[in-house]
Amino acid sequence: MAANNNPTVTGRRLGAELRRLRKASGLTGTQVAAQLLISQAKVSHMETGRRAVSPRDVRDLCKLYGVTEQHVVDSVMELARESGRQGWWHAYGDIPHSVYVDLETAAASIHTCEPMVIPDLLQTPAYAAAVIEETIPLVTVEQAAARLKVRLRRQHRIYDPAHRLRLWVVLDESALRRVVGSRDIMREQLEHLHTLSTEPHITVQALPHTAGAHPGLSGQFSLLRFPDSREAVVYLAKFTSDLYLEKPSDVRHYSVTYAHLQTQALSPDQTRHFIAETIKLYTS
Repeated sequence: MAANNNPTVTGRRLGAELRRLRKASGLTGTQVAAQLLISQAKVSHMETGRRAVSPRDVRDLCKLYGVTEQHVVDSVMELARESGRQGWWHAYGDIPHSVYVDLETAAASIHTCEPMVIPDLLQTPAYAAAVIEETIPLVTVEQAAARLKVRLRRQHRIYDPAHRLRLWVVLDESALRRVVGSRDIMREQLEHLHTLSTEPHITVQALPHTAGAHPGLSGQFSLLRFPDSREAVVYLAKFTSDLYLEKPSDVRHYSVTYAHLQTQALSPDQTRHFIAETIKLYTS
């Protein structure tokens, strides 16, 4: 997985490299923990990118694993230093979903299912502000402003010619008809969505109510894939905490689910026509 200067992604890459070196040495996680007088949980968390790894940790682990090639040690040390750096979003304070923002920034493609609202990356400023203000109880003016700035900054990702994101969206009709903010805001949002859907790297498919029940009704989810890697992450947004699924069986389950949604949904051309017809509801 490419690092792309994203701390969480770099940490995952670092963990994978430490796991590879440990297995090459023939040691188990339990044996490493006993040798370094640390818990087995710490070893596991370092190898899954869920715990910070210091250069000192790298030094001790490489010595234990018998790594003698200096270029290998230097490479792992650099990953440890990169993983300790903060991403651009930390400048906005303590924001939710920071792990997801990190993964999103590094992803090569995202397939997302959204049954309720227009996805963050495709929102207009007015629509995004209304979603933040109307869906987060007791949010302060300062918190709302910070979240809006981060959301709009994240949208740079789909316009970056050097690292353009392949985005595929399946939307339930409810997301197109639910009035967020005002009718004027909805008209502007749908016109923006219609325009973006013509971009070659953005695909939008609508699931009309006439499609009946579908797997997306169980809630929002996204499949993120990364450059130079077969790895994928399933992201499930929750109100107080998020879930990140990486087991091959989980990824396969959601991949199959998404394929079913794509089949049930209108084609991209039919979706553009559907959006255009829905816009008329807000212009009459």
